[in-house]
Amino acid sequence: MALNPPADCPLCPRLAAYRAQLRREQPGWHNAPVPAFGDFEARLLVVGLAPGKSGANRTGRVFTGDYAGDVLYAVLADLGLADGTYAQSPADGLRLRDCAIANALACAPPANKPTAAEIAACRPWLARRIQAMQRLRAIVALGRIAHESVLRVFGASLREMAFGHGARHVLEGGVCLFDSYHCSRYNINTRRLNADMLRQVFAAAKTHMEAGRRPAA
Repeated sequence: MALNPPADCPLCPRLAAYRAQLRREQPGWHNAPVPAFGDFEARLLVVGLAPGKSGANRTGRVFTGDYAGDVLYAVLADLGLADGTYAQSPADGLRLRDCAIANALACAPPANKPTAAEIAACRPWLARRIQAMQRLRAIVALGRIAHESVLRVFGASLREMAFGHGARHVLEGGVCLFDSYHCSRYNINTRRLNADMLRQVFAAAKTHMEAGRRPAA
């Protein structure tokens, strides 16, 4: 069973048209759905929004090539969830430890603003990734869209499990969802989020995942 969308995924016409446009403008870029990063044995999954136009859409690795990746990978390395040096390139040799990263939307959307229909169309790919991670204990959702996408995968109530930075929600199978504001340049520059706030969320998620094993299904 495929776990990532095909390079020419046709599910979202607007995104497919944008992808074709970028292939013409920047033929050396990845310009395709960006696959998840990390292995299926990881106990922690990070879920972001979507590839940035000149970030992951250019490099082909999630959170790689833009400011959000600078912030995220520094925190992961600080907590022992990544090894190596992040250098904004898939060739930098960076490795994740007991951690994987995916996006709610695999393709870059125009102006970084996906529609509800596009998020829904891509959700089965996120669901496949989650289902394949049999040791999964914790999920960190970066932003409201990621939070809601994860809840819908688990069939959980959006009203009862509201998004909020630092909030945590217990999902089916003992998996715990941890919420954080997205580590975008905008959120950092406006001081809505800083590295210490993000580190606290990931530290809590790491503590939870190391506290015990996921109950058998």
